[in-house]
Amino acid sequence: MTSFIVGLTGGIGSGKTTVANMFAQLGIDIIDADIVARQVVEPNTTALRSIIEHFGDDYLDSSGQLNRSLLRTRIFSNSEDKIWLNQLLHPIIRNKILEDIESSSSPYCLLVAPLLLENKLDNIVDRVLVIDITENEQIIRSLKRDTSSEIEIKSIIASQISRSDRLNAADDVIDNSNFDLSFTIKQVKYLDSLYHQYVQLK
Repeated sequence: MTSFIVGLTGGIGSGKTTVANMFAQLGIDIIDADIVARQVVEPNTTALRSIIEHFGDDYLDSSGQLNRSLLRTRIFSNSEDKIWLNQLLHPIIRNKILEDIESSSSPYCLLVAPLLLENKLDNIVDRVLVIDITENEQIIRSLKRDTSSEIEIKSIIASQISRSDRLNAADDVIDNSNFDLSFTIKQVKYLDSLYHQYVQLK
């Protein structure tokens, strides 16, 4: 089992996946909370059955998968439904994350979670690594990447912890505002070396 866990987080469009892939290329195991969140609601899971019992069959698509976009629209407009869903899924997601960490075999592992701080997942990691860009850059990059409108992206940013609070919670920060990937890679390699030292000390 990996004994040292780095929690990687950042706002929408900050480049979390890009940075995580750089760590993966250095041989580090990646546990992605978004992937885990999809796995726990796959067909025939207890969580999916509970969701369909609560919201109805309309929330399944033709292949028996959860209609995530329909559910997202529902919970964004109904706070009680959002609370119910979070109470159902958060413990299941957390347990699966812990199982995946247990199975990790690299010197340290990376837990990638957009809502690491909001969902209190920072209390299971040894270091918090924040990928940082300005809010304006978040909007520009997200509009290029997603089909979401600027209003939707701004609403996602508003629903997440503020940039200043995120930075205050950080042990380490990668400045990803520069479009030169070699600058980001240099920061990743420095932190990889640092984390290996922490593993030796733990």
